[in-house]
Amino acid sequence: MSIQRRKSRRWKAMLTAAAAALGVAVLGGVMTDLGPWYYSLRQPSWKPPDWLFGPAWTLIFALTAIGGYLGWQRAPDKADREWMLVLFSANAFLNVLWTLLFFGLQRPDWALYEVGFLWLSIVLLIVFLRRFSAASSWLLAPYIAWVSFAAAVNLAIVQMNGPFPGR
Repeated sequence: MSIQRRKSRRWKAMLTAAAAALGVAVLGGVMTDLGPWYYSLRQPSWKPPDWLFGPAWTLIFALTAIGGYLGWQRAPDKADREWMLVLFSANAFLNVLWTLLFFGLQRPDWALYEVGFLWLSIVLLIVFLRRFSAASSWLLAPYIAWVSFAAAVNLAIVQMNGPFPGR
């Protein structure tokens, strides 16, 4: 394969990872409604200020895209790259689903159950990526740390506000 073609494939992989991360971020952002319902919830005093979530997620999605790109570049074969796509797609779906459950359906209790699956999908990505790139798996460390913390905030909100009525 020519050097030019390899460079072109690298750029395509990098842009695809960035576009996927941006797409998940935008979809989650659009679905996050910090309206009257959200502000009526009792929240733990240790929850970060709302303005911090945007920059935190921006950093997390950027690191995740870089981790995905590095993993893609170092994956030894097509089958591993296909599995990587499956794992990242499942993770993206679960990330957006949490936002839909918490903000869209106003069911923090359902989101609390779902966050366990989101957390597990991150663990699977970390373990899978570690096979080809330690750097890729470490780039997901802030993601799992943030989701773990967010799960604790989610739990506190459920405990402080539940039960939540059916819609």
